Amino acid sequence: MSTTTKKISGFEFEIRNKNHALVADVTPADGGLDRGMSPHDLLESALSACTAITVTMYADRKKWPLKDINVQVRIVKEGPQTEIERLIHLVGELTEEQRQRLIEIANKCPLHKLLESQIHILTSEN
Repeated sequence: MSTTTKKISGFEFEIRNKNHALVADVTPADGGLDRGMSPHDLLESALSACTAITVTMYADRKKWPLKDINVQVRIVKEGPQTEIERLIHLVGELTEEQRQRLIEIANKCPLHKLLESQIHILTSEN
C-alpha cells in the first residue's frame, strides 16, 4: 500500500491510493481555499472510519444486533502527550455486555494500535 500526494495549487493537494483519490487543503485562515479536509481532519477521519469498520465487522461476525455506529474523533491536544478523544454511539438492541465488548474491540482497531505505538518515520528524497 502506498499513498502519493500531488500539488493542485496553493495548499490544495490530490491524494491517491490504489483506485481512490481525495483532496486535502487548509482553511483560508491558514492560506488555503478549504477545498478538502486538512491533514488533521484526515487523521481524525481515518481513526473514526477504522473504528466503525472494526466494530461493525466484529458485531457482524458475532451476529449481534448492531444496527448502526457513529464515531466522533477529535484531536484534543498535540505534543509529547497527544490526546485524541473518541466518542462511540452504538445503535441496536445490544446487551450491556455486548456494548462493553464492542468498546473493547474499538481499542483493537488497527489505526488505534498504530497511533498508540512508538512510530518512527524514515524520510528521504526521491
